[in-house]
Amino acid sequence: MKSKCLLSCLVAAVAVQANAAEVIVSGDITTSVTWTANNTYNLQGQVFVLAGATITIEPGTIIASSAGGSLAVCRGARIDCEGTAENPIIFTSKADYDTWTPAAPRGVWRASCNEWGNLTIMGRGFVGKYGNGAPSTNTAAPSAGNYSLMEGLTPAGGSDERTRYGGGDDQDDSGSLRYTSFRYGGLVVGLTNELNGLSLGGIGQQTQIDHVEIMNNVDDGIEIWGGKVDLRYFSIWNIGDDSFDLDHGWRGRGQFGLIVQGYSKNAASGSGVCDSMIEIDGAAKSDAQPVSTVSLYNMTLIGQPLSVKRAIKFRDGARLQVNNSIIMDAGEAVVRNDNTDGEATDGQTGYGHNGTLTFNACWTTDFNVYSTVNPFTSNPSPAEAYTSQDGGKLSQITDTVFFNNVNSAAYTTANSVGVFAASNNNVIATASPITSITRGPTQVLTGVAIQPVIGLDPRAANDAVSAVTAPPPNGFYVPVSYRGAFGPSDNWLCGWSAASQYGYVTTPSGCAAPCPADLDSNGSVGGSDLTILLGSWGTPGAADLDFSGSVGGSDLTILLGAWGNCS
Repeated sequence: MKSKCLLSCLVAAVAVQANAAEVIVSGDITTSVTWTANNTYNLQGQVFVLAGATITIEPGTIIASSAGGSLAVCRGARIDCEGTAENPIIFTSKADYDTWTPAAPRGVWRASCNEWGNLTIMGRGFVGKYGNGAPSTNTAAPSAGNYSLMEGLTPAGGSDERTRYGGGDDQDDSGSLRYTSFRYGGLVVGLTNELNGLSLGGIGQQTQIDHVEIMNNVDDGIEIWGGKVDLRYFSIWNIGDDSFDLDHGWRGRGQFGLIVQGYSKNAASGSGVCDSMIEIDGAAKSDAQPVSTVSLYNMTLIGQPLSVKRAIKFRDGARLQVNNSIIMDAGEAVVRNDNTDGEATDGQTGYGHNGTLTFNACWTTDFNVYSTVNPFTSNPSPAEAYTSQDGGKLSQITDTVFFNNVNSAAYTTANSVGVFAASNNNVIATASPITSITRGPTQVLTGVAIQPVIGLDPRAANDAVSAVTAPPPNGFYVPVSYRGAFGPSDNWLCGWSAASQYGYVTTPSGCAAPCPADLDSNGSVGGSDLTILLGSWGTPGAADLDFSGSVGGSDLTILLGAWGNCS
């Protein structure tokens, strides 16, 4: 029934696309607005949603922007962007949108990115940003006055607060983001100054984020700086730098995350070809607080086995728990200690600076041991500021399946910090923990060998079917019993995501190719579909299969060509 609904709603979306009016959006949004599915929206340059305004985006709405178009939601503003599995919201480029046809209603995958900007959301949560490169008023200890300037955005001058994020409210509410797909983005502003697929700065825990996807981006997929926002059901695919980049004191939780490494265009690693699957930086400088302290459950990390790229990279005092997950096909190390981010403006202090914990100590220190270096004191207390971890050690990998990480140094650092101690319940598997994966021919792009993933059934298999322990019952985590982002019989990417619409993610039980001519959604094209089409003759509607603006002769030809099947 679910697949029928997906097909039916896709037909409706195809018809809306044919008749949608293009709305040009530029300048600042100062009062609340609603974007509707009967229009498409083309962002022109940097569009800011200013404090006090709310932008509401209806299910099924398409934002197809020209080069340079981008949307930023400022501190004190709100975005309510709630699609559905049947009617997702899609942010993409005008160049991509112009490729959509009846045969490929949401386009086909292209080796491209940097065709528009991104969505940036900025909130008032605490951020750990101090030292060279930070505002001179910032302090190493947590302060509601500390802030940072958002990467990829250009302020008009020193007094322009539109690009600032951070503050003293970890419960800040910036709105909601659900069933939303971001494609072909990542505007390059300048050297090392590029927009990510989705940028989240200082976002509070009351903000709701689930079912989001980044497909092809020139820089990072999702990057989070500070704050305490949680997220679930997120897919990051073919990213040109780090897929999931965590910075400057993010103290959030994540569950059900898929990362598939690849490339978005033939460019240097970091600007089109993948780097790390997860990169986590603690604070800048590393003795500042808050420091990134994160807990992730049910992740599926799929790397590039020939790329010499790592799965998880740690820097500047960061703490990270990865539990009940899958880490496979990493080309280099599954765990790498970079120590610092290598950027002189951040002070390059690394683990152990000024009495902070060393990298190894993070793997042996209990989650509720709080640093006394530049600490939180009250409002919030350390225990109130660091709530993302419910048990275990500050850094750990537990109850996780490792597979096909064949580099000679793949497990060197992991072994040195005890990842494979028996109590951690980790498994180095000999059989794939996912149902199937298909890779295309090897391509050497700027010196990096890439085997693109062109087919994936990500459901749990073999050692991933059952976990030893379940996520903690804290009101956020779904208490599933498997390892990885997908159970043995579920595929939450089905229908709404680019990965599904491009035919990259399939399962025997669903995610069939769209069938626009199946107007009654019964699984095949037959008599009642013809009745529906003839009843719409000469008018717009779901039966407008050729995007002409009305139902007529060629729509009948398309329907009769599909008669008796659903293809």
